[in-house]
Amino acid sequence: MGRLFGTDGVRGVANADLTAELALGLSVAAAHVLAEAGTFEGHRPVAVVGRDPRASGEFLEAAVVAGLASAGVDVLRVGVLPTPAVAYLTGALGADLGVMLSASHNAMPDNGIKFFARGGHKLADELEDRIEQTYRAHASGEPWDRPTGAGVGRVRDYDQGFDNYVAHLIGVLPNRLDGLKVVIDGAHGAASRVSPEAFSRAGAEVVTIGTEPDGLNINLECGSTHLDKLRAAVVEHSADLGVAHDGDADRCLAVDSKGNEVDGDQILAVLALAMREAGSLRKNTVVATVMSNLGFKLAMEREGVDLVQTAVGDRYVLEEMKSNGFALGGEQSGHVIVLDHATTGDGTLTGLMLAARVAATGRSLAELVGVMERLPQILINVRDVDKSRVGASRELADAVNAAERELGSTGRVLLRSSGTEPLVRVMVEAADIEQARTVAQRLADVVKTELG
Repeated sequence: MGRLFGTDGVRGVANADLTAELALGLSVAAAHVLAEAGTFEGHRPVAVVGRDPRASGEFLEAAVVAGLASAGVDVLRVGVLPTPAVAYLTGALGADLGVMLSASHNAMPDNGIKFFARGGHKLADELEDRIEQTYRAHASGEPWDRPTGAGVGRVRDYDQGFDNYVAHLIGVLPNRLDGLKVVIDGAHGAASRVSPEAFSRAGAEVVTIGTEPDGLNINLECGSTHLDKLRAAVVEHSADLGVAHDGDADRCLAVDSKGNEVDGDQILAVLALAMREAGSLRKNTVVATVMSNLGFKLAMEREGVDLVQTAVGDRYVLEEMKSNGFALGGEQSGHVIVLDHATTGDGTLTGLMLAARVAATGRSLAELVGVMERLPQILINVRDVDKSRVGASRELADAVNAAERELGSTGRVLLRSSGTEPLVRVMVEAADIEQARTVAQRLADVVKTELG
């Protein structure tokens, strides 16, 4: 059996891979591991539990709450809220643990469990490993030490979470959004209420799409992975910009007034310059991953902003930021972390700050993102292959080396196994889009042949 925890918690098909029994067991294990680590020492432990609108989140939430309460943890159930809201509330309420049930941008049948430590930060790899080891030990028959009587956890709904989180978002904005018209695509997900409310309270005129979740339509041809409807809506309503979230709203992509996509790299570039102007870009540095477009790196060099690159995954961006005191980081996919105001990627906050920059400067979003030229980049997801063998195939390594020689200094190649899905990503950048497409397809074919 492989490792349960990926780069972003535990994910799988709900009720097949991710069962109620697994959710309950992991929750009990998390409570015991954190108790042993001294997190609960001297007080009665409290956990914040939230979820996205997926139908499976209803029974998985029940399982997680039951597991925590059975282990003696009091539970504040905040209902459907974005992942960053659960992280924020975990910190703001002084909770010992946060749990979010979501599979983010994945299709509706999937779901996931993500744990947050005290303060709203993601659990360290070492703690995740211990939780998994503890779960496996007890799943094989070792009995739990369970409290009884008054020692069991109590459960209550915390209905103030929505307003508390929205007030936090408005409170950290550098300026209001009066005069802007913004289209918001909530992906029929966790931000369907939060994001429109926050933008409206900040002064924007808001048009919404993808904000009617029914438990089955999350991410369905909408949100940050499907921008066509947002593009059309922005043009139709003559909006200044559009903002798209994913299912749990830890991401934000945007479109300008003409319907052109604005990705995470471009958003980072705009926010980096805004924060430097405001004096909040600590150490004059932005953190991004190796997947960032080469055009972003060149733009930051030209603007005199230092760039630090990490492995792919917002947890690695966050680790680098926390270790070295950096204030801004993110991924091309739209995970943007503003560490002064959030402990994880926050799609609503990112969209608000991007809109605030448009409002403050009086410049269009298209003009602001013109600071960087996005070089042609082709990304192919190769499915149904053994992603664990990416680094072990000599033939694949030779193919990558040949591609790099062909591209020279005007492009680059990156192969990586997905941390959240069963696939290998092939990314090729080149000055010419056709060359990038040809090289990427050739490498994808080799991946399929060698790892299939």
